[in-house]
Amino acid sequence: MHKKIAYTLALLVALLAPFIGYPVFLAKLLCFSLFACAFNLLIGYTGLLSFGHAAFFGAAGYVAGNAMKVWGWPVELGLLAGVAAGALIGLVMGALAIRRQGIYFSMITLALAQMVYFGALRAGEFTGGEDGLQGVPRGKLFGSIDLGNDVALYFFVLAVCILAFMLIVRTIHSPFGQVLKAIKENEPRAISLGYDVDRYKLLAFVLSAALAGLAGASNMLVQGFETLTDVHWSMSGLVILMTLVGGMGTLAGPVLGAIIIIALENKLGDLGIALASRSGIEWFNTLGEAVSMVTGLIFIACVLLFRRGIVGEIIARLPNGNNKKAA
Repeated sequence: MHKKIAYTLALLVALLAPFIGYPVFLAKLLCFSLFACAFNLLIGYTGLLSFGHAAFFGAAGYVAGNAMKVWGWPVELGLLAGVAAGALIGLVMGALAIRRQGIYFSMITLALAQMVYFGALRAGEFTGGEDGLQGVPRGKLFGSIDLGNDVALYFFVLAVCILAFMLIVRTIHSPFGQVLKAIKENEPRAISLGYDVDRYKLLAFVLSAALAGLAGASNMLVQGFETLTDVHWSMSGLVILMTLVGGMGTLAGPVLGAIIIIALENKLGDLGIALASRSGIEWFNTLGEAVSMVTGLIFIACVLLFRRGIVGEIIARLPNGNNKKAA
């Protein structure tokens, strides 16, 4: 009952948000929330720590951007092309890395993701190189709904994210999801029960990569461009931070973590300017440059004080919280 009320309130807030805040920024929050949820499906429910999710996020943006700008594809096919690119790269990376465990798995994903980054840097005709892929048109949804309207774009991205979130929920609570949880908790036992563990982990990796690709393609649509920042290793670190801050292994945690981190990155500078103008203290103008320090302090606080993340700690403190399913 508590979860249903919480999700209903969250949906109402999401529906009203574009009439109160800036729709493009809110749509960006949704894209990164989906990105964090895709990553959480892998680490929170399968126990695989990937340092390469930026490859799926950024590569999908490049493919979707070229599909819409250069090849003239409609927005629907452009997003599907981005998802396919994320899934294909995930299949290749997963096939190479999945037989390794622990830090070796993580390092292989990082190395492969860096190869994708340098490939994007060199393929200037496709990616725009250091200048990025600029001026991608939003187009029209189903040939009639103009996504140039910021509010229409927001609701389209909201619908995409809700459908993807429902897919994640269905996956987690399916027999497939239960096997993933068993692999995370005790992989040798799952093997002894007859499960093809490598096959399950590869499927989870590809699904996570495809959803990360959907988030990257949607983010490109919102921003209207794609740059090397989205495929850089720091983006992989950012999604890890989002998941840990919100609550790894929970459904709502990555969403909250993404909102907190992206809001800090984008609004801390504006807050500093406002404080400087009101107080007359020039130091506040440099607040926007301290984003990395602030997010680092948040990460340290979560590690020391909120080991389960914000949502995880809330669940644990509820009556019988340890026996409840993650929200």
